[in-house]
Amino acid sequence: MEKLINPPDYRHDTILPLHMEVNANAWAVDAACSGNPGPMEYRAIDLQTGAEVFHFGPMHGTNNIGEFLAIVHALALMEQRGIKDKVIYSDSYNAMLWVRNRKCKTKLERTPQTEQLYNIVARAERWLLTHRVTTPIIKWETKRWGEVPADFGRK
Repeated sequence: MEKLINPPDYRHDTILPLHMEVNANAWAVDAACSGNPGPMEYRAIDLQTGAEVFHFGPMHGTNNIGEFLAIVHALALMEQRGIKDKVIYSDSYNAMLWVRNRKCKTKLERTPQTEQLYNIVARAERWLLTHRVTTPIIKWETKRWGEVPADFGRK
């Protein structure tokens, strides 16, 4: 169920910028982390509606792990819902590479504090190994289009 962003959390940049090169039939994903590592969370925003599609966290991790998990979460949710006509935008080149290689190449130390996150990463990697990814994952061009609409706005 898509959750509309509450008015105090609503930002003007969660609505699709008026760029002919951006596909409006898309979800944009992003992660945020306070410190690195630190409390990490990620989400997806539907570019047509501005609705938050999903939100996960916070959990102790890194921004790159969050970016990776956001893409895999979006892919899995699209498959589960039978969505075949959307694209995913991400501003993280590393996360896109990790998804393409089906491996999260994090350097985050594996500790009791990060064990739960490592289990989630392993689940995401298994999903990537057992599913054919056909959804286009497109690099969000921040310099040309501004912040990705799923950005948490905490810079």
